Amino acid sequence: MILNTSKLYRIQLQYHIIFWLTYFVFNTFRWGSYFNDYVYSLKTNLLGFPIHMALCYLNIFVLMPNLIYKKKYLLYVIAVLSAIFIMVVLKFNLTYILITHNVWPEGPETIDKLSLNYTIDMMMGELYVMTFVTAIKITFDFLKEQKRVTDLEKSQLETELLFLKSQISPHFFFNTLNNIYSLSVEKSNKTPKIVLKLSELMRYMLYDTRTQKQSLENEILCIQNYLDLERIRNDDRLEVNMSVSGDIHDKEISPIILLTFIENAFKHGVNKNTGKVKIDISFKVKEDFLYFTISNPTPEITAHTDNFNKSSGIGIENVKKRLELGYNKDDYKLSFKNKNNIFVVKLIIKVS
Repeated sequence: MILNTSKLYRIQLQYHIIFWLTYFVFNTFRWGSYFNDYVYSLKTNLLGFPIHMALCYLNIFVLMPNLIYKKKYLLYVIAVLSAIFIMVVLKFNLTYILITHNVWPEGPETIDKLSLNYTIDMMMGELYVMTFVTAIKITFDFLKEQKRVTDLEKSQLETELLFLKSQISPHFFFNTLNNIYSLSVEKSNKTPKIVLKLSELMRYMLYDTRTQKQSLENEILCIQNYLDLERIRNDDRLEVNMSVSGDIHDKEISPIILLTFIENAFKHGVNKNTGKVKIDISFKVKEDFLYFTISNPTPEITAHTDNFNKSSGIGIENVKKRLELGYNKDDYKLSFKNKNNIFVVKLIIKVS
């Protein structure tokens, strides 16, 4: 991307040619009209423009990179003035020898040798051309740098998002593998069914979550598979009520965002409670937004309650960060409520 940016703001050769040709034609007609002698203007511009070009390219490709960018400002000023002076002397002599002995017809006096007034006037003219061209170069360099910084920030955000996703998947798989291990030790006939469900989840999480957005249908299906796994493992002690309303077709959401809340509910609401546990999950699509709600009981174990109330687990902090990176502030609203030993998560998120 950054290499493409460099190509985007690199001025190609044809544009250099177009610029100098346009400037040459303009200057020829300008001075031709001033002197009422277009042949003389053409000759002087044919002689003067190579000098203009040499000074401009010397400045932007040699002097600035080696002096200005290295903060050698005094040396840069000396080098620029010296280069301009040398070119003015060269221009005077070439004009005198090749075109006319009156090298300064627009001046206040006729001269046949280099004078202070002529030198200052010509140096100011060359400095004007150099400044004009340098301003163009600096503008393009600024645009290039701004694009590079923007692309770099975007690349960093994408990298961070991928890293956050990679934190979720292992965490989820390890928990599920632990469940399978427990059932295999008990020689449960539920083990093959869990392995099959897990393979479906792994396929989704390893291959379908690489994109920035995933269809809401697939995300809900992934959650359904996860719930099926938990129902098998927890038998009759688990009651899960899940409702889906509204049009979920052609809607997209960042993958695994919702699954994180589901997993967190089981981690704290099911695994840390004894007896029957109830979890309510609601998906409601209204216009371009999904209204997602999940509620679960808080942990019975006192030692874990404070940590739970802070919502400082890796999963919750992870999803907060992903929302900040992947969505604009106006595109989502996340809230938590803990009342009467029921922890409720509400997320309103744009899914268009």
